[in-house]
Amino acid sequence: MTDPAAATHFAVADYKEILLFLGTAGVVAPLFRKLRLSPIYGFLVAGFLLGPHGLGFLASDLAAKGEGKIASILSAITLGNVAQIEPIAEFGVVFLLFMIGLELSWQRLMRLRRLVFGFGPIQVFVSAFALAGIAFACKVPVSAALTLGFALALSSTAIVIPELADRKKLATSTGRTVFSVLLFQDLMVAPLLFMITMLGARESSLDSVFLYLVLPAFAGLSLVVLIGRLVMRPFFHLVAAAGSTEFFMAACLLVVIGAGVVSAIAGLSMGLGAFIAGLLLAETEYRRAIEVTIEPFKGLLLGLFFVSIGAGLDLSLVVSSPLATLGVAAGLIAVKFVVTYAAGRALRLPNMVAAESALMLGPGGEFAFVMFTTAIMGKTLPGGLGGNMMVAVTLSMFAIPLLGAVASRVARPAAQRDPELAQMPAPADETAPQKVILVGFGRVGQLVGEMLNKHKIPFLAVDTNAANVKAWRQEGTEIYWGNAARPDFLLRCGLAKTPALIVTVDAPAASEEIAMTARKLRHDLTIVARARDAEHAARLYKIGVTDAVPETIEASLQLSEAALVDLGIAMGHVIASIHDKRETFRKMLQPEGGSAQKRYAMKSALKGPR
Repeated sequence: MTDPAAATHFAVADYKEILLFLGTAGVVAPLFRKLRLSPIYGFLVAGFLLGPHGLGFLASDLAAKGEGKIASILSAITLGNVAQIEPIAEFGVVFLLFMIGLELSWQRLMRLRRLVFGFGPIQVFVSAFALAGIAFACKVPVSAALTLGFALALSSTAIVIPELADRKKLATSTGRTVFSVLLFQDLMVAPLLFMITMLGARESSLDSVFLYLVLPAFAGLSLVVLIGRLVMRPFFHLVAAAGSTEFFMAACLLVVIGAGVVSAIAGLSMGLGAFIAGLLLAETEYRRAIEVTIEPFKGLLLGLFFVSIGAGLDLSLVVSSPLATLGVAAGLIAVKFVVTYAAGRALRLPNMVAAESALMLGPGGEFAFVMFTTAIMGKTLPGGLGGNMMVAVTLSMFAIPLLGAVASRVARPAAQRDPELAQMPAPADETAPQKVILVGFGRVGQLVGEMLNKHKIPFLAVDTNAANVKAWRQEGTEIYWGNAARPDFLLRCGLAKTPALIVTVDAPAASEEIAMTARKLRHDLTIVARARDAEHAARLYKIGVTDAVPETIEASLQLSEAALVDLGIAMGHVIASIHDKRETFRKMLQPEGGSAQKRYAMKSALKGPR
């Protein structure tokens, strides 16, 4: 008969790693954001402290000295079975690559093409061959040297971009340059993972490599692309039409994980399949909604990935041979700095832009861990060497804030000194700053859109009717399906830069929720909202909209205008009187305008059905 206490003990032990991670995420992420540091640092540090080389080592040492109680306590908060969370942690990179694919656009690539496809390849390939050459000179085998070279050539998108954003440098020439190189590096991850797979088959004959690797890989990628082209858009249209948030979330997860599984069956990495799926969905009307749905999963799973990486780090190497480990990290930054700076000057980038960019791109990045892990599993890279390189990459990543501080002290030139860089869009400004966000694209929203087009004011439309979104998307309108009451969705649509938000939805509760959300995000935003009647308009004004337009009042004013003109009153006098009356109503509806009695009387008189 099973002992209940023992069963409970084993049940808790099975979930210990997950519980420790969730507790760590709840503490680390807010703490490091408050310190204005990337949470990635926190996850790496927490992983090391909770891992077998941190508290685990201390627990073992205390147990050997007879301190059983303290050792038991430490063991209870130690990640004893890191292998248990590694399969789940790998999904962090899968989701990250999916989001990278989802955020790419042809327009962005074309506007930054000189830097993305000019500076980017030079920086990556020259850095890779320089580092591989150094490794080969140190008697590392060719395949392992190439793996090291390309893995170390990549920089940290997850840390560098937030660092630039915190320092208000994303919109500068340096920000555009660094972003472009990081974008090319992100594009290179999938091919590099495939390269490592091919290097792992170096001992096989060419025929067997083609039959067992190349052919299945080509078939798998073709299947992902074919399914993506033919099925994914109609599939999301069907799910969106159902109007269920839960079903939409399940559909997003199905696409990411399904594409990854197909890619893995084909012998490639799951991340490559997810990346292609993201690219295929990048130009669809469901892109923004998919982004806000996947983002929490990506953040949590990526945190778990870095915790698992931190748990596997043996920083005793730094203590036992500090000069060697710190020297490798410093050498990595130095080599990449020289290569990046020289490449920038060769492409005639301003001196200070090239220097700043080289400082930010010098350290290693998160994808080095992925490539090292893949190479070790494929026996392309010796485990000991891979572990040492992971420590060096981690140390170099911890130097990014310091290098950012140094870069911020470098005097950057005015944008006018490099007209081409000055004209390029800022990385975060994919939706142009002048675009108005138009929420609701029914009959009223469509008329508003026509007037905006007539006056050449670009806009981005949002609607929750999947059929309506599909129809207008086919007409060339920039419209997305999604819930505009979600703060993260509005921010994805460019709320931080838009001059105005126009709400035309006919449901009073929905329009109030959208207006309230937008006002909390931006106090300086112009918000114009459609109101059902005077009472609804008064509530919208109380929320903080700039202008509320009640349908009942506008209908009354338009009827009055038509009747007065037909009765022979001069058009100028009619328009002036209508304008005065509209302004009177507007002032009375606003919280600070008109007496309570007058507002109540006016609302009662004009309140009525739609």
